Amino acid sequence: MTEKLKIQPASGKLGILTPGMGAVSTTFVAGVHAIRDGLRLPIGSFTQMAHIRLGKRTDDRQPLVRNFVPLADLPDLVFGGWDIFEDSVYDAAVNAGVLEKELLDQLKPQLEKIKPMKAVFDQYYVKKLEGTHVKSGTKMELAEQLMEDMENFKKENGCDRLVVIWCGSTEIYMKPTEVHQTLAAFEKGLREDSRDIPPSMIYAYAAIKMGVPYANGAPNLSGDVPALEELAKETGSGTCGKDFKTGQTLMKTILAPGFKARQIGISGWFSTNILGNRDGEVLDDPESFKTKEESKLSVLDSILQPELYPDLYGNLYHKVRINYYPPRGDNKEGWDNIDIFGWCGRPMQIKVDFLCRDSILAAPLVLDLALLLDLGKRASLPGGIQEWLSFYFKSPVTPKGLTAEHDIFIQQTKLKNTLRWMMGEEVITHLGREYYDG
Repeated sequence: MTEKLKIQPASGKLGILTPGMGAVSTTFVAGVHAIRDGLRLPIGSFTQMAHIRLGKRTDDRQPLVRNFVPLADLPDLVFGGWDIFEDSVYDAAVNAGVLEKELLDQLKPQLEKIKPMKAVFDQYYVKKLEGTHVKSGTKMELAEQLMEDMENFKKENGCDRLVVIWCGSTEIYMKPTEVHQTLAAFEKGLREDSRDIPPSMIYAYAAIKMGVPYANGAPNLSGDVPALEELAKETGSGTCGKDFKTGQTLMKTILAPGFKARQIGISGWFSTNILGNRDGEVLDDPESFKTKEESKLSVLDSILQPELYPDLYGNLYHKVRINYYPPRGDNKEGWDNIDIFGWCGRPMQIKVDFLCRDSILAAPLVLDLALLLDLGKRASLPGGIQEWLSFYFKSPVTPKGLTAEHDIFIQQTKLKNTLRWMMGEEVITHLGREYYDG
């Protein structure tokens, strides 16, 4: 046993604020209400459904995660956020068409009450959308308005704590510049309306400035710049991202570790997607697609390590395509053709056709991240990048000098061991009993 961390109790209400109240956010909010009312189960949520092994296998201690660590209870969650449209959560959820209308109608009284605050938006960064419910002012003034929104939301809803999770659209591809390198340069950029500071970064700054944990569910450059990492360490705000691990990339992080474990070679991996929701419309813009493409392409190189296994993966050809197809709505289809080779170099093929629902896969991730970021805050974990939450992202953000771990099974081990460590339990190495008494 190790020393248990001193974790503040999850007393009072936890406010979960989402920039972007479209398909993902409304599916998450409506789903939590349905679970609280006993209408549905929290399927897909690690914090609500998973068990965690403690001690030796012979000890047979495997509590539910939610009974092991002091997480906020679902009835204590309060929801809000910002959006470029004025629709209530009920109207936006009906429009998204992810959850069945019969269920949404049962939840209508609660969902109609949740309406978005005016959003920070600039069409330069998301070409395919036109916002009508937006704030105005310099970028520093916009950040100050967001901080005021958070304070007001906290007071009006009697919240003790807040978490902010970006559920908005994918912005254009950007690389860090001088304005992102120090906090002083960043705040100067806010005052001078620097083009290098997109809306998602303004939300990140506002949350982190207030010491509120911030997660980025899209592939945008957002909280993952030196200036905001510096601020997060100062304010004790946990940050993580980026890009929720759903759909096709989820499958890659499950399959690729298996191929590598068996030393099966891969010569090509072609991936294409069709989807018709707002995300698909946004990604129809080449600049926004470039941001998503970078996120998707990084996964295989990290897992397969072609520099260590040149004979197996040194010549792998990896192509990713996303196609906007309105009739499909939120029901995305991810199709993969994988050309593999085995003993004596003999070729084989695998075809994967994943007819998924992106927001259904993303919604439980929003819940888990909100609860775990809040746990980390109450446990007084150091502010800044929370690498232990990499399990939830396509492009996990890591401290400078570290490469991201994409293998979902290694990520899961890190997540569980972090929880064990927090609670004073021994981490599990999976060594046999003859070598290690654990």
